[in-house]
Amino acid sequence: MADKQFTVLDLIDIDLKDHNSLNLHCIGGRKGLGQEISVPDLNRPGLAIMGFYESFAHQRIQVFGRGEVACLKKMTTEGRFDTIQQMFSFSIPCCIFTHNLSPDKEFFEEAEKNHCPILQTDLGTSEFVMRLMRILSSIFAPQKSIHGVLVEVYGLGILILGDSGVGKSETALELIERGHRLVADDVVDIRCVNGNILIGTGANKIIGHHMEIRGLGIINITHLFGVGAIRDRKQIQLVAMLEEWDSEKNYDRLGTEENYMEILGVSIPRLDIPVKPGRNIPIILETAAMNERLKKMGYNSAEEFNRNILKWIESDTARSVYFGQEDII
Repeated sequence: MADKQFTVLDLIDIDLKDHNSLNLHCIGGRKGLGQEISVPDLNRPGLAIMGFYESFAHQRIQVFGRGEVACLKKMTTEGRFDTIQQMFSFSIPCCIFTHNLSPDKEFFEEAEKNHCPILQTDLGTSEFVMRLMRILSSIFAPQKSIHGVLVEVYGLGILILGDSGVGKSETALELIERGHRLVADDVVDIRCVNGNILIGTGANKIIGHHMEIRGLGIINITHLFGVGAIRDRKQIQLVAMLEEWDSEKNYDRLGTEENYMEILGVSIPRLDIPVKPGRNIPIILETAAMNERLKKMGYNSAEEFNRNILKWIESDTARSVYFGQEDII
């Protein structure tokens, strides 16, 4: 669910480009533009127009295509406008007409009377529905903000986390200098789309793609490295947890243990990376990104290493070495 109220006016004003644009404009019922859209679903009201209002999903956006408009005209011609009046007796967020279609005068009057916005788009019904569902699923997706840095390394979205001062921004800066891209620094807004995909963006578009480096101050990554060094959003596919080196802690040296971090109900592979002088963290993250991509392609280096060790132990060569050492003793 969206953090704040999302209205019909917000839907019209939403800034979308090219293949995402809804091409919406209001043609009636302007007094209702402040109506809240509370459900990320659509409804084709063909049955309602015919007078069947049992289980009518009135809380959804009502989409009128060619079929619904033809039905409206037929009902008006037959003088059966009572079903339309009944439809507007429900609280409807808005009605959207595709293909640049428009309802009859009676429909407009009823919508104005009930403060129901009438919107129009030149898109076809199927295309419009796909675009709108994609947008609504993003707007109403569960979300949270995390203190960290999000970068794209070899096409993989890596969320770098750790205590303040551990070197998250410095690590990201080195990655950018090596040709990778920054998505967000300091605060990352995360949305869970389609129930299993985490999309990270910068928390503030105005200060987005700026980075704070202690001792240097605020730098503009776009101006310093060019537009090729930034991205607006990226799917989070790996979490790198940076921490100060602890000599008492046993760190995974083989990579056979699979650790995960749960964010908004989605489990993401997690790496605990100890930081100390002499360790090149950016190169480690580059290697981790390539290794994770190999895993997604079905190849696991640690598992193959284990299999090779087991084969060697079971081989005649290993047994002869073992028994040879026994004989020497």
